[in-house]
Amino acid sequence: MASSWVAKAASQAATVARLSSPRSATQAANLVQRRGLAGAADHHGPPKVNCWQDPMSPSKWKEEHFVIVSLSGWGLLFFSGYKTFAGGKKDKEEKLAEASH
Repeated sequence: MASSWVAKAASQAATVARLSSPRSATQAANLVQRRGLAGAADHHGPPKVNCWQDPMSPSKWKEEHFVIVSLSGWGLLFFSGYKTFAGGKKDKEEKLAEASH
């Protein structure tokens, strides 16, 4: 275990030494961090479409459209369930009863 710790420390020391003293402009350019995971223009698979262009295929929608539609649907479901089971129609019945008297 101690030997792996020593090897790791030596590797880090070598990395720090390389980073702290670049010898030329080309070596300094090689030290610039590349954005390896930023593949926005690198499409894999079929292109995604807007939800209104193909409303019956959620698997083809853009991710942000899927999230918006899903959250809107769940919100509508919970709100309508709340109104149904919390007595949302009592107010209308009371107003109708008061208006008829």
